Amino acid sequence: MNLYERELEYLKSQDTLWEKLSGRAVMISGATGMIGKCLIDLIMLRNESSQAPIKVIALSRSIEKARERFMAYINREDFQYCSCDVNKEIPECGEVDYIIHAASNTHPLQYAEDAIGTIASNVIGTKNLLDYAVVHGVKHFCFLSSVEIYGENKGDTEKFDEKYLGYIDCNTLRAGYPESKRLGEALCNAYHQTHGLAFSIPRLSRVYGPTMLSGDTKAISQFIKKAAAGENIILKSEGQQKFSYTFVTDAAAGILYTIRFGEPREAYNIADEESDITLKDLSSRLAELAGVQVIFQLPDEKERRGYSTATKAMLDSGKLNAIGWKARVHMTEGLACTLEMLA
Repeated sequence: MNLYERELEYLKSQDTLWEKLSGRAVMISGATGMIGKCLIDLIMLRNESSQAPIKVIALSRSIEKARERFMAYINREDFQYCSCDVNKEIPECGEVDYIIHAASNTHPLQYAEDAIGTIASNVIGTKNLLDYAVVHGVKHFCFLSSVEIYGENKGDTEKFDEKYLGYIDCNTLRAGYPESKRLGEALCNAYHQTHGLAFSIPRLSRVYGPTMLSGDTKAISQFIKKAAAGENIILKSEGQQKFSYTFVTDAAAGILYTIRFGEPREAYNIADEESDITLKDLSSRLAELAGVQVIFQLPDEKERRGYSTATKAMLDSGKLNAIGWKARVHMTEGLACTLEMLA
């Protein structure tokens, strides 16, 4: 049993974490994405030994990708799949108790090539799912947000807490992602005020793990793909940017903690504070694990347009720690597991 499987086994056995969801129906948008896939793996494993199984309603655009990602679940009674674009009206999927909105463009090439779609999924897609939630009397709506909403560190803090607000130049192509995530959060508040809809907002640091998609163009994903293939890692900067990272099972657990133990209407940072690292050190650590080298290369213009300009973006996860969450997988073992499973 590898680290990913061991962490799923551990989380499925944490009975208090599941008290709200047991016997309920949970809709997950962006189901085939890195986090959506992990959440579904975890819930389906829990269901195998649960007296009150959770029904999963998985939403994504690509039927082909869903068949590949969920081959083991596709014929199970506790799994329902719906191919749809959240930027259009959500088709009728039956009664739902909880919605986890994980559908979003989340990496630089998507920001550069599909700027409209990036904004739409975080605003129009969020509104469509909120409307579905209101009509179906959903108990709780969970909107996955991002470290990116904090903007650039103004030099006045070491780590972002949930009240921090940095600088974003909104008149740029790259601003579409953080600005639309901010607006998605505001929409959740508006639906609470108008319709009384309960919600939580996990703000995720940079997430990695074996459920990452092959087309992901985030720096860490590119490093991992190269290392897993036994190729030299390409570093497209001096690598001094320092970010927070979280292994995917810890991210999934953090999301569930906000639903189960979080205060309504609150945002919670999710980050493993032992995995704060520069890109240079991250690439070096992966290169050492894979027995390859780090090669410097300038990014092309398309890549540059999608890159974050932040040079220091680390999250303070003390608020989530206070309700019981703690990261279990740290950088070296998380990278080793990811390389092992993707190689």
